[in-house]
Amino acid sequence: MTAAPVGPERGPRGGPGPVRAAVVLPWEREGRTEAGRAAAGLAEAVGLAAGIGLVVVHQAVVPLRGRRPATLFGEGQVEGLGAMVAEEGVAVAVIDGPLSPVQQRNLERAWKCKVIDRTGLILDIFGERARTREGALQVELAHLEYQRSRLVRSWTHLERQRGGFGFLGGPGETQIEADRRLIGGRIARLRQALGEVRRTRALHREARRRVPYPVVALVGYTNAGKSTLFNALTGAGVLAGDQLFATLDPTMRGLVLPSGRRTILSDTVGFISELPTELVAAFRATLEEVAEADVILHVADAAHPDTLVQRADVERVLDGMVEQRMLDTGWRGRTLLVLNKADLLGGIVEVAAGQGLASGAIAVSALTGEGLLALKAAIDARLAAGMEEADYALKPEDGAGLAWLYRHGEVIARDDAADAIHVRVRLSPAERARFEERDVSA
Repeated sequence: MTAAPVGPERGPRGGPGPVRAAVVLPWEREGRTEAGRAAAGLAEAVGLAAGIGLVVVHQAVVPLRGRRPATLFGEGQVEGLGAMVAEEGVAVAVIDGPLSPVQQRNLERAWKCKVIDRTGLILDIFGERARTREGALQVELAHLEYQRSRLVRSWTHLERQRGGFGFLGGPGETQIEADRRLIGGRIARLRQALGEVRRTRALHREARRRVPYPVVALVGYTNAGKSTLFNALTGAGVLAGDQLFATLDPTMRGLVLPSGRRTILSDTVGFISELPTELVAAFRATLEEVAEADVILHVADAAHPDTLVQRADVERVLDGMVEQRMLDTGWRGRTLLVLNKADLLGGIVEVAAGQGLASGAIAVSALTGEGLLALKAAIDARLAAGMEEADYALKPEDGAGLAWLYRHGEVIARDDAADAIHVRVRLSPAERARFEERDVSA
């Protein structure tokens, strides 16, 4: 299956171009339903390749009867794809799946072009779009760990020795050993720098806890429209492109709900199926924001043909990467499903009729604004449902306790008497327990 070129007429990272590419999806399953999933998977891979400036001149789903250890594909498939590479002038072949170093090397030799797998492609996208210091450090770390495992592919001069002394009887240090040592040193320095950045972010997060504003986090599959929804709700100017991984670093803005309650809305990186293991840690910043959130908005692209699978992929990533606080509080119980892009399906009424909202999902169009008032009201209701009202009588000199209630709760009534300060306050169950234990030092 071929298609017209996809992607801008430029090379990766804005260099001279175009760089002609082929995208190949190895597929081991059969059936009409699976064929539809394969087409959706291929379209996603093409979008990823176009996202780094590759001009896709050929795209294909290649059925596999079995994975060949040496080349992944069968001998005839390798020859056929090689002929296509030569005919189309392909400079980069993207294999949307994992390749071993040996498979990657053998395919490059057979096709005489650069070959990258899904992990390498996503790493390149992350490297291009990370904006914060932590994001850049984490992507470099992931890239080096990926590269270290593939030095056997990268170096073809491993027989070259350097630094050895024949009379000592040792062969000296090989080039690959030197490269591994250099990469290992850089990885150690990156991990140290990341530890410092994370400690700083933990301090910022602790400071936010002292502000009596609940946090609402946006999560969802990449390109589900999270950043567009974030902008529509807050009026922010966050990059919201029609591309995969348009947002990589968490962004926060204030959001006022219909009740007048102020909240902090956090836009996070989009998830994706078959996330490379090298990039699991790169999601740490996003997951920490999700773990701390009072409400989680799972934004799904209602118009996408594979929307149910994408929703399941997001839930699988969250299930597999939760931190202890999420285990304690249960992220599912804090989640609202938001079916976005209703305008592509005729509006929120049509989405409700076609997909059903019995689960409490809310249909919206971040682009047109339809359904946003209902979404804000639902966030308001979810926050209110999680709060408990309590009455306290504080001693007049207990200024610390009163300040703590204002920071961590919502004071809805106050009566200052001569002998006591009577307050009625809304608190989360956890904060109420902390206050009643009189642990107000934090």
